[in-house]
Amino acid sequence: MSERVSYAERRKVQLREEIVDAAFAVFAERGYHDAGIAEIAERLGIGHGTFYRHFENKRAILDHVVDGVMARALQALAAENAPDAADDLEAYRDQVHRIAEALHALINDDPRVVRLLLVQAGGIDADVEAKVFGMLDLAAQVTAAYLNNGRDRGFLRPDVDCQSTAEALVGMIIGGSLFALRKPEDRDGQERYKQAAIRLMFEGIAKS
Repeated sequence: MSERVSYAERRKVQLREEIVDAAFAVFAERGYHDAGIAEIAERLGIGHGTFYRHFENKRAILDHVVDGVMARALQALAAENAPDAADDLEAYRDQVHRIAEALHALINDDPRVVRLLLVQAGGIDADVEAKVFGMLDLAAQVTAAYLNNGRDRGFLRPDVDCQSTAEALVGMIIGGSLFALRKPEDRDGQERYKQAAIRLMFEGIAKS
């Protein structure tokens, strides 16, 4: 009996993820506002009732996506990539490269996330807009913690405005994400952008 329950739970989780993926596909093709529950359900070959057992509406799927992206981004900043983990310049540079790689992978794993959060989300409703801005604020806050560590340890110039510089760096990440969305096949260009952003960080604010 317990094995049947375990399988049922696993299937429930799997179907929930399949609904999210199908919704993504429909959002990408038609836009969030024009996408309908019927299209999402039809794509999976399920009924409306099955959809509503997993999500109250398509808006709930967006909450799931935003929360998932935030969790994955924060996971990339744990342990050896924590803000105060680097104690010398070489470790600091390595840390920056690891974080850049992790964020690059997060963005490229599914470009639909970028389209939904950075292109479509602002026109959905005020709550979604606030959630996206909250995500950006959190990104800037975490980035500022890394810059504070670099400044305090003498890796960066002592006059660096950590909060404003963090917001500028988050802006570069957003810009890179949008460029990648415009030309998703140009992986070489995306790599050059990433390396240019890292060079700008170290050569632009490094202690002389």
